[in-house]
Amino acid sequence: MPDHTTVANSRFQQAYRLARLALHLVWGALITAAYLTWAEDRRKNRIIHRWSAQLLQILHIHLRAEPSAHASHGGRLIVANHISWLDIWVLNARQRVFFVSKDDVRNWPLIGWLAHHAGTFFIDRRKRHDTARINAEVTEALMRGAQVAFFPEGTTTDGSKLKPFHTSLLQPAIAAGAPVQPVAISYRHKNGARHHAPAYHDDTTLMQSLREVLKCPEIAVYLHCLPAIDSRGKSRRELAREAENAIAHALDLPAPHKIPETPPGPPAAPH
Repeated sequence: MPDHTTVANSRFQQAYRLARLALHLVWGALITAAYLTWAEDRRKNRIIHRWSAQLLQILHIHLRAEPSAHASHGGRLIVANHISWLDIWVLNARQRVFFVSKDDVRNWPLIGWLAHHAGTFFIDRRKRHDTARINAEVTEALMRGAQVAFFPEGTTTDGSKLKPFHTSLLQPAIAAGAPVQPVAISYRHKNGARHHAPAYHDDTTLMQSLREVLKCPEIAVYLHCLPAIDSRGKSRRELAREAENAIAHALDLPAPHKIPETPPGPPAAPH
């Protein structure tokens, strides 16, 4: 029989954390409306970085990020595996980055509005020509020295597998001559076992995923920043396979593609 005092206390803690999260989102909206729309970039980056770290703290998510000896100065295109709606805040809690996200995120209550004002690039995958627009905008951002991130699997998983990486959004790295930075994300229990509560995939709703996260006393999230890949002279397919293999190896998962036996074609021409 469960201890009713323990269960009640657990429910109280969940409600308390949910209330803190709601206040934090409101606080983020107020800061955005009153300040982020006109703040200079360096100050804006610090605010978003700190706000993201505080969000993880409220949810009792402990970030374990390896120091990256391979990080480059200047613009770089960050590619990461995708497990949860938390991935965006996890990456921003380590270092402020701009994201490429599917267009329907823009319509999420409050979160979509915050993402828009945080400088997210929204792509409408239903329109083929929209990829060219996004690639041009991301190329320009990389050439200005921005750190831009996207999830090349195109969807989320439960973290137990890696899906093949789509190649189209890797074009800006080639056009800008910027390195591709693979980052492996994993959510873990104290004992190192894979944690499934943050997973936001299949038919799981955002609220269901949030409830599972709130039930957990704590969650550890590990960021493995892997050696940057030089994009010069490489095709999108080569970059995708190298990033796939690096992330799969870091997570001890099978790579979704085998190394091709025939040499790939020449690098794709800039749009």
